[in-house]
Amino acid sequence: MARDSSFEGAGRLAILAGGGQLPLHVAEAARKNGENPFIIALSAEADLNWRDFDSAAIGTGDFSSLEALLRQHGIDRVVLSGGVRRRPEWREIRPTWKTVLGMPRVIGTLLRSGDDTVLRMVIELIEGTGARVIGAQEIAPDLLAETGSLTKRLPRAEDRRDIEAGSAAALALGSLDVGQAAVAVGGRVIALEGAEGTDAMLQRVAALRRDGRISQKRQGVLVKFCKPQQDVRADLPSIGPGTIEALSVAGLAGVAVEAGRSLILERALTIDSADRADVFVAGIERDEALCR
Repeated sequence: MARDSSFEGAGRLAILAGGGQLPLHVAEAARKNGENPFIIALSAEADLNWRDFDSAAIGTGDFSSLEALLRQHGIDRVVLSGGVRRRPEWREIRPTWKTVLGMPRVIGTLLRSGDDTVLRMVIELIEGTGARVIGAQEIAPDLLAETGSLTKRLPRAEDRRDIEAGSAAALALGSLDVGQAAVAVGGRVIALEGAEGTDAMLQRVAALRRDGRISQKRQGVLVKFCKPQQDVRADLPSIGPGTIEALSVAGLAGVAVEAGRSLILERALTIDSADRADVFVAGIERDEALCR
C-alpha cells in the first residue's frame, strides 16, 4: 500500500492505548530511545493518567478522529498497546471519508470475527492513512520473553508433560482465533481461554480446584502462545505480577510462554513474585514443549 507523502520524514510515534500497564511501558521505553510519543487513549478502555505525555482521547470506533490526530501531530508510526474489553457498537463507529464505502465490511468484522481478524482490520485502516503500525516489541524489546527458565524454580518432569499438553491446546485454540492460553494438569487439558481472558480462566481453575474437580496432588501449568496466524504487531500474549498471583491461587506450578513472541510486564516484580510464590516462569520455542 502506498504511503501518504504528508507523513514522510515526520517521524513521530503514536501509542494507541487501551487498558493495563503495557502502554506505559512502551511510552517510557520510547522516551528512553529519544522519542516524544503521542498517546491516543481509548476513552472507554485506557485506565492510566497520561498528564506527563502529549495525549488525546478518542472513542474505540472513532477512526475519523484517529486519522485527524495522526495528521495533526505528524505521526508516521503507531503502536497498538493495551487491552480492549468491549468492541464498539456499529452506532459508535465514525469512519473516515476513505472508509465510508467499506463500512458494511467493518461492521461485519466487528460483529462476527475473532480478535485477530478484528486487529488485522484495524491495522489495515490505520495504514490506510499512510502511517505504519509497528509492534510494541520494536519499541521495548526487553519486554520479550527469552528461551529458558527465568526463575529459581525449574519445570519438573510432570510440569514438562503439562507444558507439552498445554502447548498443543493453546496452538489449536489460537488457530481458531479464540484465545491464546490453556491450562493442563496431570497431562490433561482442563481449561481453555475464551473471551474472558487469562485471569478469568485462572479463576475458573481455582474454583475447580476448590470444588475437588482437579486433583489436589497435581499442580499443573499455564501455557500462553501467540496464535499461529496472528499479526505480531498487536496483542502478543503477556504475563505480569497479576498472572503470577492468579496462577498461584489456582495452585499451578508455573507458566510457560512463547519465547520471542510473548511479553513479560514489570519483569523484575513478576520474577520476584514468582520466586516468592515458588512457581516457575519459562520461555519455550514454538516447535518444542520442553524447557531447556
